[in-house]
Amino acid sequence: MAKAYVMMCCDVGSESEVISSLKKIKGIRDAHGTLGLYDIVAQIESPSEEEIQKTVTGVIRKMPKIHTTMTLTRSESGELFEASEKFIGSMLGQNSAKAYVVMYCEKGQEYSTLKNLSHIPEVKEADVVFGYYDVICKVETQDEKTLDHVITKAIRTLPNIRTSMTLNVIQEQEKHLVNDTAKTT
Repeated sequence: MAKAYVMMCCDVGSESEVISSLKKIKGIRDAHGTLGLYDIVAQIESPSEEEIQKTVTGVIRKMPKIHTTMTLTRSESGELFEASEKFIGSMLGQNSAKAYVVMYCEKGQEYSTLKNLSHIPEVKEADVVFGYYDVICKVETQDEKTLDHVITKAIRTLPNIRTSMTLNVIQEQEKHLVNDTAKTT
């Protein structure tokens, strides 16, 4: 299964509408509004990289409210983050603080960084990617204070990480999308 992460900038104030539209696109597994350099992060899974390319170029980039995109295509990262107890808190809705962290690593150290990330319980998934960054991970915790601690004291202090950028998921948009979904069902 091919996988990619698409980071997007969109019209100010249109984030919830864009996220709602993204979640209706075939292959979009996850989409969140974020604080940071990008407004939205979406995760795509598809049977082939060609299908991902078609989705990004033929659908996402043509959405009128999206201005720029950056696509990070997953490398074959191994299965360090298979479904396990790491996902239990996430499935039960206990993790209210979320973020994506993208990292530049020392040359050739991407897979060792991935392995190190797999030992941090709050890192729910991570991939070595091709693109502007080397590794991306999704972090989920019970609260913002714990999230800050995990990112600054556990992730950013790992060996071989040169720089990182954190995209905090905007909880207000998450609540707004849940409420909109409840109204339509």
